[in-house]
Amino acid sequence: MALLKRSSPSDEGQVAPDVEGRMSLMDHLRELRNRLVKAILGLTVGTVVGFVFFERLWNFMVGPYCRLPAAHKLNGSCALVVQGVFEGFMVNLQVALMFGAVVSAPIWLYQIWAFVTPGLYRNERRYSMAFLAVSVPLFAAGAALAYFTMDKGLALLLGFAPGNVIPLISMDQYVGFMMAMLVIFGLSFEVPLLLVFLNMIGVLPFRLVSKHQRMAIFLMFVFAAVATPSQDPITMLALALPMVGMFLIAEVIMYFHDRKKDELEAQRQRELEEELDGSDAAPSNSG
Repeated sequence: MALLKRSSPSDEGQVAPDVEGRMSLMDHLRELRNRLVKAILGLTVGTVVGFVFFERLWNFMVGPYCRLPAAHKLNGSCALVVQGVFEGFMVNLQVALMFGAVVSAPIWLYQIWAFVTPGLYRNERRYSMAFLAVSVPLFAAGAALAYFTMDKGLALLLGFAPGNVIPLISMDQYVGFMMAMLVIFGLSFEVPLLLVFLNMIGVLPFRLVSKHQRMAIFLMFVFAAVATPSQDPITMLALALPMVGMFLIAEVIMYFHDRKKDELEAQRQRELEEELDGSDAAPSNSG
């Protein structure tokens, strides 16, 4: 209960600091509130900027659709349809929020980091900072791959329609499809990093991963086939093959980490045995 008890003010009207650097529950809640406010402000500013530059953002987003053959597009032009009165506004809001979340990522990621860091040990801070620095480029790489391969999946899916059928793809459907592709590809690229992280903290040893390597690769192909919204073989392979490649790289990192860990453990064991042998020999020499 010492942590939850508010410190009484001293004679000078100041709060006596905790010698162990601990914070009360109310202090934690105030800090969380301040961090959330700053993160929301950053997201709001980014969203406003997204509204202002919506036309440029939209021209970039419809790039995969515009790369489709003319037979798969409405009247052969790069045009989508609106199926409701509020659909245009909602799409503007979705795109602006997505842009705001991306551009304000340094702000809200820092707020999360600053709130969590005081409760971590020094080595945990180092590991978490390193993994955060790697996870952002990995997610961006997965999202970029989804963007440049999405037209292949769209072309294959729309190719199943008869020749006398005109595809009417709404803005809302297209944005939903695109966001699903970006998120799925981005998060999938984080899986090898998660394996390395679990290995670093001692939860997932290399021997276990190596033993089930074939099953893991098979499950990656199954996941890619099920998770991709288009569910076409081109998009599936575009997701599965990089995942398998990064999984193999993660295995190599896990192998060397466990090897170094075993060597250090063996060295400590030898030093302990030498100390025990020396302590046993000391009484016999004195006798």
